[in-house]
Amino acid sequence: MKKYFLWTVMALVLAIMPAQAAIYIVGSGPLGGWNPAHGVEMTDMGKGIYTLTTDINETVWFVFADGLTSDWNDFNANHRFGPNGNSSQTVSPSVTYTTQKANNNHSYMFRDAHGEYTFTFDLNRLEFKVEEYSEPLTPDPFSISAGDVNGDGEINIADINTLIDLLLGGKADYDTHHRADVNYDAEVNIADVNVLIDYLLGGDLPERVKEGYDYVWDNDVIPEVHIDISRYQWNRLLTLYDINPYTTQYVVATASFVKGGETTIIDNVGLRLKGNTSRRRPEGWKGQMHEQDNTDWHHAHFGLNLRKYVDDDAHTIQGVRKLHLKWFKDDPAYVREMFCYDLFRRAGVWTAVRDTYCRLWLHVEGDSKEAYYGVYEMIEPIDKRYLKDRKSRFGSSDGYLWKCRNAAAGLNNPNGDIWYDDDSDDRHAYTLETNTTEFDIARVQLVDFMDKVCHLKDSEFYAWIKEATDVDLLLKTYAVNVAVGMWDDYWNNANNYYIYFNGTETSGYKFFIIPYDYDNTLGTSLRCGVQDDAGRQDPLHWGNDNNPLIARVLKFIDFRTKYIAYLKELVKSGTGLMDRQSSQARIRAWQARIEQYVNNDTGEDTMVEDKPASWSNRNYNLLKSNDDNFFTVKASSINTLQ
Repeated sequence: MKKYFLWTVMALVLAIMPAQAAIYIVGSGPLGGWNPAHGVEMTDMGKGIYTLTTDINETVWFVFADGLTSDWNDFNANHRFGPNGNSSQTVSPSVTYTTQKANNNHSYMFRDAHGEYTFTFDLNRLEFKVEEYSEPLTPDPFSISAGDVNGDGEINIADINTLIDLLLGGKADYDTHHRADVNYDAEVNIADVNVLIDYLLGGDLPERVKEGYDYVWDNDVIPEVHIDISRYQWNRLLTLYDINPYTTQYVVATASFVKGGETTIIDNVGLRLKGNTSRRRPEGWKGQMHEQDNTDWHHAHFGLNLRKYVDDDAHTIQGVRKLHLKWFKDDPAYVREMFCYDLFRRAGVWTAVRDTYCRLWLHVEGDSKEAYYGVYEMIEPIDKRYLKDRKSRFGSSDGYLWKCRNAAAGLNNPNGDIWYDDDSDDRHAYTLETNTTEFDIARVQLVDFMDKVCHLKDSEFYAWIKEATDVDLLLKTYAVNVAVGMWDDYWNNANNYYIYFNGTETSGYKFFIIPYDYDNTLGTSLRCGVQDDAGRQDPLHWGNDNNPLIARVLKFIDFRTKYIAYLKELVKSGTGLMDRQSSQARIRAWQARIEQYVNNDTGEDTMVEDKPASWSNRNYNLLKSNDDNFFTVKASSINTLQ
């Protein structure tokens, strides 16, 4: 009975869908050889997007074809919209753009010498208007719940309509798919339609229970992290920094994790400083010890190892053992790394770590109150636990994980600085992070890998790389890397990545490049390597080919074609990936959540600003619509690729 009812509802929904109108363009002249007596139909790309590939150099009209008549005279008499007709104004555009409006408002943006204009057609009322262009409104993707499939803020029959359209092959962006998974089973299918029907008949929507990593890195709630530390241990941390700013030594503290009314308190945790060039002394200056209630606090990156001193389940947050707490150095927008890791996940790069915002407090014994450090990024560490959490995808979590950095990890020097994590403060180009007792074996494997990357003949390399890695995943990883403008990476600067081998033999493994450290992106640019402009640098020649892995992969036309396709998909409108409109919607939503919390007791980074790092050699913005908008520039750079 329920199945019969379901298909009855589906038929009803399909029946009430509005008829698709066509939009024609006609003109007062030949329009490049077009016959104005019949007009030229704009190409319907779906979801309210129409395109016109030929430039327009004169006054034009738009005409509705509502499917009820094919008589041109009727169109011209009753459905012609444009100059001197139906409350419109004369606009003579020379370049065409398209944007998307929600529901049945279909808009097209045109630019001429006088400014930008939006032509909007309401397909329900067959109404047309022209007005000065303003940024289209996009729903906050982080405030819309599962079930609100079309993102209009309500759950009703229209959402079943949209969901059925998806099941019948309709296209949808990342956020729509996320909202369409109503029963939280990681799939969109007929079961989700059932749930929505039950809800509209008076039932309840399923409640999503988040546990473990999903609980800790849940973006729905901004957690609080409170660190309590004795004066002795805090002064010890400051002294360790003075001895070696790159210290990796831990001190003892107590941590509290507060989220959604729940508080987890863990004593005897390890606290350390983290970071590369962003290392900071968290208080005062060299030689100074803690100044009680008159403290010169500074932002710094911290690492919390909850099981450093006591190895039991009580010293975890639902199984999570480590937290990386990162301040927004060189990112006045408070969003760059958040955006990048989110984009990796949206693009299907499952190797990207989890991250979320948090708020951080620190209390030194004897102080009258906690010091509020402000909004931080809480990042999943890349370690043995990271591998185990993705074991089914990696194929094994028992292989060798290397941290690669120092602008010296080009996978091109078998005699390079290769070592293992020995709990010292030494920094190496390649540091073995797992199975350190097997360092000699792991080193042989890494050196052999470099030899293959550098010295195999092209035909041998092509056959080997297809066996040695998931090439599609590698291409997607690098497409995102280049799209977000990550210049401080493997290819350009031999820096900031992990590489994991899922086996311990010198052959027969698969390797994975794991993206890492994405704060200097989205328009924060620098003259480095072969680059001078992270927005306009050729994506096919992103870095120094002396760091050969990606350059060698892209020598093959089938791999290069896929890579270009992935890049273009990222910036394509309507995908919810990195087109300007959806990117700006996500950024504004993130910033709206944290803006009230950024003022802090360090007196540093106290406001959210739309600009790159102060030292950036390019003045890109993220939220404006001008020639310096990073998303616009990057899309232009990518779309010229052949």
